[in-house]
Amino acid sequence: MGYELTQQEMKAYFKTLTKQYRLVGPIREKAKGSFSDTDKIVYGVFEDIEDLVLEEKAFYSPKEFLMPIRETLFHFIDGQIVEPKIDTKPILIFARPCDLNGIRRLDTIFLKNGDIKDAYYERRRQLVKYVMIECREGFDTCFCVSMGSNTYTDYEAAIRFEGDHSLLEVVDSTLVTQDLSRVRKTDFVPEYIKENKVKVEIPPTDKVNKSLFEHPLWKEYTRRCIACGRCNTSCITCSCFTMQDVEVSDDGLLDERRRVWASCHIKGYTDMAGGHGFRKQNGERMRFKTMHKINDYHKRFGEHMCVGCGRCDDVCPEYISFSKCINKLSEIIKEESHE
Repeated sequence: MGYELTQQEMKAYFKTLTKQYRLVGPIREKAKGSFSDTDKIVYGVFEDIEDLVLEEKAFYSPKEFLMPIRETLFHFIDGQIVEPKIDTKPILIFARPCDLNGIRRLDTIFLKNGDIKDAYYERRRQLVKYVMIECREGFDTCFCVSMGSNTYTDYEAAIRFEGDHSLLEVVDSTLVTQDLSRVRKTDFVPEYIKENKVKVEIPPTDKVNKSLFEHPLWKEYTRRCIACGRCNTSCITCSCFTMQDVEVSDDGLLDERRRVWASCHIKGYTDMAGGHGFRKQNGERMRFKTMHKINDYHKRFGEHMCVGCGRCDDVCPEYISFSKCINKLSEIIKEESHE
């Protein structure tokens, strides 16, 4: 069912939704940007439609509402193991198609990646519904069309913001509130961006071979990459974490086990007992990430892990472009195939 709502009607609708859901979407955090007196756009809880920021790309993705940056899995209390309770109020995430496709890939990693599901991820995932924000133009660094992530249809609702009014498609009947019975009905079908400014050519998986692992391309990234991990933490599909056992009380009676975001780029992630470590060079880490995003994951699940949101390009302090890295790899494969 489609609806056309004025700004005031939409505010009333959102207010009703907050009684049942935590609304999550791109919002502005004042003076929390990378430089003095700059803002940062992040995914956070909001209550008013005017809090949503649509003209700028969010610095981070919404994945922390499914996979918190730091999550306590259980407490050790005087010899017993106790799982902490979580906020069970349902969440309504307002996000663009690329991010919703990204969450679907997280679902694959945590829920469809073998016989055992990740129970901690699943309990949060079951609380989440989606409102897809229609995206017809994208941003300068997006390449979602190349990655096939520019469309998304498995949502509970979709919305188009147009100045002083909004168009809403509601698929989930539980989101049809009394507020919608009084507004104008309309036929609304969301549209999608068809062409990005940035275009990426994905190398065929059958052309990726071991010879590429030693290519000088990766040495370039050893010189440039500082292994800060910003590309990983901003990425919607990066799902790596590390485990920590933390002593909470001085008497040793209260401890907890946490999982914390980690990543292939951050120093120490592949270190093992005895001092052995894999991928010590930053270029090797870039190679691992690239192959995983556009090759390994595809071989296992039939689609690329990268969704082309372009956040990694946006946040890199060394101006390393992942989209250009993919294109460079494709060119190298073409050159080698003609030799």
